[in-house]
Amino acid sequence: MKYNIMFKILMLLLQKRKITAAELARRYEVSVRSIYRYVDELIICGVPIDVERGRYGGLTIADTYRLPTGFFTREEFSATINALEAMSSQISDENLVSAREKLESKQKSAEKEASVCGNIIIDGGAWTGGNRFSDKMKVCEQAVNECKRLSIDYISRGGEHSKRVIDPYVLIFKQNVWYVWAYCHTKQSFRTFKIGRIRSAKFTGAEFTKKDFTRRDIDLNFSRNAEELTEVTLEIEKSSLADAEEWIGVDNIEPCGGALVARVFLPDDNSLVNKILSYGGAVKVVSPPGLKQRVKAAAKKIAEEI
Repeated sequence: MKYNIMFKILMLLLQKRKITAAELARRYEVSVRSIYRYVDELIICGVPIDVERGRYGGLTIADTYRLPTGFFTREEFSATINALEAMSSQISDENLVSAREKLESKQKSAEKEASVCGNIIIDGGAWTGGNRFSDKMKVCEQAVNECKRLSIDYISRGGEHSKRVIDPYVLIFKQNVWYVWAYCHTKQSFRTFKIGRIRSAKFTGAEFTKKDFTRRDIDLNFSRNAEELTEVTLEIEKSSLADAEEWIGVDNIEPCGGALVARVFLPDDNSLVNKILSYGGAVKVVSPPGLKQRVKAAAKKIAEEI
């Protein structure tokens, strides 16, 4: 942890050139004394940091100091550029593009060609829909960067259609899905919205001022609360194994006797019954009994209506 914080302090000093020990202590949740100790170790390693204590003091790094040319290995350089390339394909942030171009300019021409195309692609959109998802991403990203209020047409997981006015604070990429964390004026609280469920997003013409927040303020377990999940045991036929793996994950399916069994926690709502039925009998509910009976009843109803 110590060396991780030391590295972050160095990166921040290279970016800002001057910062107070108190600000670093708040940022990394350590004592001011620990910050000074980490800085002393950086100085011993040859980093030219000037320490000035007192009310108007701070930590200053020499303007002439740069990271050594060999700071990144060739593989690290390529991996960093590829990651920036992948992110900029979804977020049209000029800073990402600028950072990638600066890194590329440091590479030798022989190395440059191999990394420009990248080997990572991030696409949070649906299989169909053209550029509509990217257009919504651009609007949300601009709103986050420029503190612009949005009016969105949103469809919840339960199918509820609503108009919302939101102040977007930050974009979240979790489990291959893009979200925007925003203050919702309609609900008078912070909410997380799945960008794929935003039907349309428009600027209202108003701007907002962001309140101070940290990563801890954002509930990253927003998709489902623990009390909403039910332990489910499923028996899966080999013919549907690939589809089931994409649904509940490869690690959650194991051979048990002569069958393939999955024991997972899932949201026990109508969508779960419909999902199981979509496998046409290739996924069977072992437990809980209540879910098993609901699947049977739904299947019987379908059979009667055909």
